[in-house]
Amino acid sequence: MKKNQVFIGILLLFLMAIFAFSLQGKDSKLSLFLITGLMLGYILTRSRYGFAGGVRRIYFTGDGSMTRALLLMLALSLIGTAGIHYGAVQRGAVVAFKAAEEEMIIPGTGNVQNASLATIIGGILFGIGMIFGGGCASGTLTDSGEGEARGWIVLLFFILGSMLGLVNLDWWDNSAFSKLGIQIYLPDVFGYIGAVLISLLLLLIIYIFANNYEDKRRRDGTLIEEEYEEWQKPLPRAENYKFFSMETYHKFFVQRWSFTAGAILMTIVFIFIINSTGSSWGVTSPFALWGIWLFDKIGVDFSANPAFASAVKTVNNGLLNHPATLRNLGIIFGSAIAFLLAGNFKFNFDFKGKDVLFYAIGGILMGYGARVAKGCNAGALYSGIANFSLSGWFFLIGMTIGGIIGSKIFENVFLKDKKEIVAEK
Repeated sequence: MKKNQVFIGILLLFLMAIFAFSLQGKDSKLSLFLITGLMLGYILTRSRYGFAGGVRRIYFTGDGSMTRALLLMLALSLIGTAGIHYGAVQRGAVVAFKAAEEEMIIPGTGNVQNASLATIIGGILFGIGMIFGGGCASGTLTDSGEGEARGWIVLLFFILGSMLGLVNLDWWDNSAFSKLGIQIYLPDVFGYIGAVLISLLLLLIIYIFANNYEDKRRRDGTLIEEEYEEWQKPLPRAENYKFFSMETYHKFFVQRWSFTAGAILMTIVFIFIINSTGSSWGVTSPFALWGIWLFDKIGVDFSANPAFASAVKTVNNGLLNHPATLRNLGIIFGSAIAFLLAGNFKFNFDFKGKDVLFYAIGGILMGYGARVAKGCNAGALYSGIANFSLSGWFFLIGMTIGGIIGSKIFENVFLKDKKEIVAEK
């Protein structure tokens, strides 16, 4: 452990607290978004948790532990949101896409999107991209905060892909790929109890498949079980244990959390976000804004392009006044704080020229796919399924197909050692 990093981590945490307090004076919502971002980043890094691993890890190693944790998170989340939604309905709220201007909206149902072929196509593009890029949308942010230069490259091209997707968004929305879709809030069809039971049944089917596949890989002798890095393992218990000791610090701030712990904590933060903001969690919507801001710094003006009109207006209002941007920044800094407090932060530039090409393609595909599908692993999949949108299941199908396609390409062109995949989220 590098003890000087611990002090840097504490200082960074203190600075984030000051920043959050300063935002409170402008809009309490801004500080709330920053704080929840810090929480998400810390949890994702401490548990090495990520959506891409749900496909990537089990494909390459046969280890279904991440997949099972993601399924647990979805199950717990949709049970929690069912209560929130039902309570809101009792007070007269309606699902977002059916609400008139003055009507109360059921919290989180802004993520009930159109389920269409465009959703699946966007999911496929996103799935391929997350394999090439080594992580999903939230994973790209945590990688960036953890000092992975790969994450910075992927994020840059993710931003460019988001901008390209925004340019083409009107075409996609008016094409047959979207027009033949249907926007369904599952409780409208099955009631809340029925929607919960059907969703849990679908998750159970995936759970059984993941377990059976893992058992098959174990029988075939091709299962690669994960081993924690030495610094992430529990310390041997001291004979004369004292609470105020290095052993306690290691337990609270260094020792890696399990995927299950990550799933439970992510669920808690997810429910808190919906309860406190009335909206659900998404990651990719600010990326096009970041691109406009970056291009503006080098003299490129997008204000004349109708596709960017709304985004330019938001950027001109100040990115630090944009709640979702603050949450994403919080995720980056939360991840950095997690590694700094553990004394194991380091910059990683271990990649070759051809790797950059894969990272760039991955970022562009994720950015573009997320715009086509109206969201990413967080907004389209997690928030979609947890808020009872049929589109969430469409995106899951597309992302899984894309993940398998991307994994096959990655395996044949890029991967040298399957054990490398275990360390990635």
